[in-house]
Amino acid sequence: MAATDLLIRGARVVRPGRDTEFADIAVADGIVTEVGPGLSRPGARVTNAEGLLAFPGVVDAHQHWGIYRELGADTESESRACAQGGVTTALTYLRTGRYYLDRGGPYRDFLPEVFDRLRGRAHIDHALHLAPMSAGHIDEIPFLIEEFGITSFKIFMFYGGHGLHGRSADQSEFLMLPPGERYDLAHFEFVMRGVQRARDRFGPRISLSLHCETAEIMAAYTALVERDPDLTGLRAYSASRPPHSEGLAITIASYLAHETGLPAINLLHLSSGKAVAAALTMAKAFPHIDFRREVTIGHLLADVDTAHGVGGKVNPPLRERAEVEALWRHLLAGEIDWVVSDHACCRDEQKFGPDRDDVFAARSGFGGAEYLLPGLVGEAIRRGLPLSRVAELTAANPARRYGLTTKGDIAPGYDADIALVDPDARWTVRAADSESAQEYSPFEGFAMSARVTDVFLRGRRILGDGKITDAPGGRYLPRRAR
Repeated sequence: MAATDLLIRGARVVRPGRDTEFADIAVADGIVTEVGPGLSRPGARVTNAEGLLAFPGVVDAHQHWGIYRELGADTESESRACAQGGVTTALTYLRTGRYYLDRGGPYRDFLPEVFDRLRGRAHIDHALHLAPMSAGHIDEIPFLIEEFGITSFKIFMFYGGHGLHGRSADQSEFLMLPPGERYDLAHFEFVMRGVQRARDRFGPRISLSLHCETAEIMAAYTALVERDPDLTGLRAYSASRPPHSEGLAITIASYLAHETGLPAINLLHLSSGKAVAAALTMAKAFPHIDFRREVTIGHLLADVDTAHGVGGKVNPPLRERAEVEALWRHLLAGEIDWVVSDHACCRDEQKFGPDRDDVFAARSGFGGAEYLLPGLVGEAIRRGLPLSRVAELTAANPARRYGLTTKGDIAPGYDADIALVDPDARWTVRAADSESAQEYSPFEGFAMSARVTDVFLRGRRILGDGKITDAPGGRYLPRRAR
């Protein structure tokens, strides 16, 4: 057995499905070897937690590295922000088309450039979700699994008839589709069939995620909103992409999963009570499908009134406070499976149009991983959500679903990914304090009641006293389908 090289003493260890306990954590070669009271390891580096909460490092299952900036630079700065939020593993979505690498073509040509840009830049561990945008990408799924260990895939349901930021005149040009191909419901069906063939061949840890909004509903409601002078800002954007657009897309996606025999579906960033209700209805209608439901920390913390201006534009939109409370009711009832950031750094000069108050001229998406664990812990304590449930929502559940078998718990044999949290800290969000390259935050001025103080990645401290302490040392994580 390797000699213990790290001992975290006196932590309140938070584990999924267990009561919080005062314990020490012993680590050797980046792996947790023992958790218990009164451990003694002569010669080990000692960190005195002094009663801080020790959470499993967050597995943030939804990020977008490189969507608006060069991928390598974005990886470095945004992974630093991740560490501030207790995130030790990020799963980032990529696709061909505009943004990201701004190129089309097969993934076997696309991914080597992705890995070249990622290499040596990330402060945290990371894996990839990919979106099959064309028929050729569907054919590549077995290659992607075998060659790169990519076992999770995504559909953006609205791209066929609506743009990333609003209307779009030419989706084929935006998506860089091959001649004669369409990104539509038929394509979504064929993606599902391709993913299911891969599950039959390789194993059950292959899943499909869906961004559920309906292009036709959004296009019609955008036209209505533009004619209403009383609707402006984030409230206008929410009205242009109404909650029933999510519900309808969820219903369509669920029936297609049933039709194609695909039993592992992840419904992403549900933003409204109607969206969650639709997801629960579909779970009852199709009990043979293993649905997982995701929400973001942004949709749990901010609403159209409290977010700091048009910088809070995101897809699906931030909603009214009543929708925020609906999400919390579902989360407290155990009907949400994990919480993510949907982190997409969009710098000021890219985010806003000539009129900074014109929500339809702004780009969609914002960063927020640095507030994931502190924001959720603070609200959990206030609302009575058990801390063990926070560990499930932020670490254990996404790790299990996405095949990250050494992540998601503080237990012998797991990677020593640990976030120490002060549950009594009081501080105010200021974008200037973030490691992100994004100069603004929709959470600007929010009062927070918990803070991440220290983060360990495989036993190596990457954040100390809230500051990055080490060079990039994150690893790409290929995953197995079984």
